Amino acid sequence: MHLTPDDLVFWRWGFVELNSTIVTTWVLMFVMTVGAWLITRKLATEVHISRWQGFLEIVVTTIEEQIKEVGLQHPAKYLGFLGTLFLFIAVSNLCAIIPGYQAPTGSLSTTSALALSVFVAVPLFGIEEQGLGGYLKSYLKPTWIMLPFNIISELSRTLALAMRLFGNIMSGAMIVAILLSITPLVFPIFMDLLGLLTGMVQAYIFGILATVYIAAATRTRAA
Repeated sequence: MHLTPDDLVFWRWGFVELNSTIVTTWVLMFVMTVGAWLITRKLATEVHISRWQGFLEIVVTTIEEQIKEVGLQHPAKYLGFLGTLFLFIAVSNLCAIIPGYQAPTGSLSTTSALALSVFVAVPLFGIEEQGLGGYLKSYLKPTWIMLPFNIISELSRTLALAMRLFGNIMSGAMIVAILLSITPLVFPIFMDLLGLLTGMVQAYIFGILATVYIAAATRTRAA
């Protein structure tokens, strides 16, 4: 087992390489896109709906409720971004049950990209809600002396998002690899099951933190 999916390289030409992280990320995006299209192409409004549609409605409703509980009053506005973040991380981690699969969230490049997407989305939502001037003034609160500290806070929380997800997923893979080398096969299976639970928790935490940051930019800073 490789330490991270970046270590498994399928093709290399010069400084350009095609590794497991890139392949699994694009495969996951393709499968999720096709799956979403298949589920939503025949949505029904009648009393009797398909099991897939019922499951989809439960997922969407749950995510919307979580967004609203954090403090965003119009969850549908943020559902596309936050829901996609959560589902990608969750599906990526759940697929760990597939033999030979390594979650792309175990790569620092993937978690950094996810964190950067949050880093960009926060000011965009904040500017949309408060206007450019109102959002920029938030960096001067409670006093202009706080400007460098507020900027450092924005950068550090982005780094924390990336490192937290990367560290938890990679450490889980390392523990299973170590146990496989020193214990029978049965015990690592239980660790894999525990890893699935941890993966879902990490997806939830990442999504909630992203929601909190957006809520702070659109609501708290306006106060």
